[in-house]
Amino acid sequence: MYDTVNFRLLQIEAGGVDFLSEIPCFLDNVGEHNYNGETVITGSLNGLKVSLSRFQMKIKDGSLCKWYLGDNFQTMGRGDTQRAIERLSDTLHVPMSKASVTRLDIAQNFIMRHPPEVYLNHLGQLRFATRLQEPNGLYYDQTGGRLCFYDKNREQKSHKKTIPELYEGKSVLRYEQRYTKRIASQFRVSEVTGAMLYYEAFYVNLLNRWKDTYGAIQKINDISLNFQAMRTKQQLYKMGVLSLIEQVGGQLQMLDQINEAQRMGELSKKQAFDLRQAINEACKTREGLTVPNEAIQELDKKVCEAVKYYR
Repeated sequence: MYDTVNFRLLQIEAGGVDFLSEIPCFLDNVGEHNYNGETVITGSLNGLKVSLSRFQMKIKDGSLCKWYLGDNFQTMGRGDTQRAIERLSDTLHVPMSKASVTRLDIAQNFIMRHPPEVYLNHLGQLRFATRLQEPNGLYYDQTGGRLCFYDKNREQKSHKKTIPELYEGKSVLRYEQRYTKRIASQFRVSEVTGAMLYYEAFYVNLLNRWKDTYGAIQKINDISLNFQAMRTKQQLYKMGVLSLIEQVGGQLQMLDQINEAQRMGELSKKQAFDLRQAINEACKTREGLTVPNEAIQELDKKVCEAVKYYR
């Protein structure tokens, strides 16, 4: 499930290794730069970008999964992550298990029955996030990170990269959760290190957050009206309310719009109360009046199955 991982290793944590003189010999495309009187050496390690100063080493802007497994279509679990960090440590002759993690991407690629766009159209609002529909995918900007849903094969082709045989010609949807800021505080720990990435408790928590965040997204049109179950006028009215709720993005989104209208003076306190009550009652009685949407059911199942295997 791991993909991009950025590291920062301080010299004191590396046992006093002289980064500027000892590490460059392990890198390709080495360049020397001067920033405000300080020497900085940059280079690459099979796709990973490395930056060195007297006091620290940074590894960034590359997929650890791709570096270790050859591509990031594969799933990189705990065991592979531990072996990748051990190989990175052996290659650079520094203890990467002690390095701080400054970016962390959790992702999975799903082979789906329909084109990825079908599933993106069913994903609505997420509380405390900004939904961004873009030509190349759907994104949710959050404090400290981002959720990404996109067509993995299309992305691979746009970068002129080879698509593995297993995924060639398939509809491949990628769901990715990126932690880019304040990673330690998001996980309520003092620091996230390389070694923590393969601790079982940390990894299981990470996968559950990935699954639960997907579950918190309001599903647009995640149901189809079940007209065979309609028997009374009251059921017809409730089905109409349910249809409206789905069109605006779900129960929470509809309630938010009612609350906003009340704040703007477009609805009185009683009118807003009556509308909220109608929304909540319709949602409570939706069972039997609606049938699940097949596409969103498929994606729900894929996400839930992905977290069952964490080794």
